[in-house]
Amino acid sequence: MPFKRITRPIILGIVGDSASGKSTIAEGIAEILGPDRVVSICSDDYHKYDRSQRAEKGITALNPEANHIDILEQHIQLLRDGQPVLKPTYDHVHGTFSQCQYVEPKEYIIVEGLMGYATRAMRDCYDVKIFLEPEEALRVRWKMQRDTKVRGYSEDRVYEILDKRVDDSLNFIQPQRTFADMVVSFYPPENNHEETGAHLNVRHTLRPTLPHPDLTPVLDAAKKGFRLELARDIDGKPVDVLDIHGDISDKRAKAVEDLLWNLIPEAQHLRDNVGQFRDSDNHTALSHPLALSELLITYHMVKAALGHHAI
Repeated sequence: MPFKRITRPIILGIVGDSASGKSTIAEGIAEILGPDRVVSICSDDYHKYDRSQRAEKGITALNPEANHIDILEQHIQLLRDGQPVLKPTYDHVHGTFSQCQYVEPKEYIIVEGLMGYATRAMRDCYDVKIFLEPEEALRVRWKMQRDTKVRGYSEDRVYEILDKRVDDSLNFIQPQRTFADMVVSFYPPENNHEETGAHLNVRHTLRPTLPHPDLTPVLDAAKKGFRLELARDIDGKPVDVLDIHGDISDKRAKAVEDLLWNLIPEAQHLRDNVGQFRDSDNHTALSHPLALSELLITYHMVKAALGHHAI
């Protein structure tokens, strides 16, 4: 069956709770696809209130009522149609708004943040939808690292924020998991529960809403470090579950990366900078599970652009 290349922008959605790894994944995929071909939008820029106003009103950023959902929806639709938008900008460090940004669509658009799947009209704009769901204790450690070292919070303040957001996370963030094509869950290995970086394992829940690649050659090449099985999701529906272990050797990871790249020959020129992230000391580090996760998502972006599963 011949496929017709899509001429409009291809849109990737990345949704997850605070400090679930959204920016890391988004930046990694943008590097693979080529920064000159990608525009990234943070849905958190569409907060309705600044930090002090939210505190006064007793509302968290995870509540749809604290966000301009209608404008976010409109802007995603405009970008998908090839139209520019004047995007608001929220400064996470200071908790204030800064100058709006004129954004023109590019070949690929990445929308990452808390509320990306909040409405049906918004969800219909995406070609690929990812939900990030790290083990909760790991997410808390990531949030503590980021908010104390980058955003200037005390540890007590981070715990206070986490406590205030529990209900809104359950009511407004977790339900968006239902709409994802892939759920990506990083978690520490059994023999090292304190691991937060390069040697984390990752589990991909692959739903049949996308035609996922045949990973049999990948599993054969890896031999160890990979497991693919048919399972039931939390809603009872059948899914494929792919586990990638953080202790996979450099040699096996390279062999698997080569096989994944072979699945997207149209993107062979994009092979640099895969799997990089900032560790707990804010140094650049490399994670094989992260690299392979980024490649699987990139596979779907490239195939969507070629018309293999466009909506």
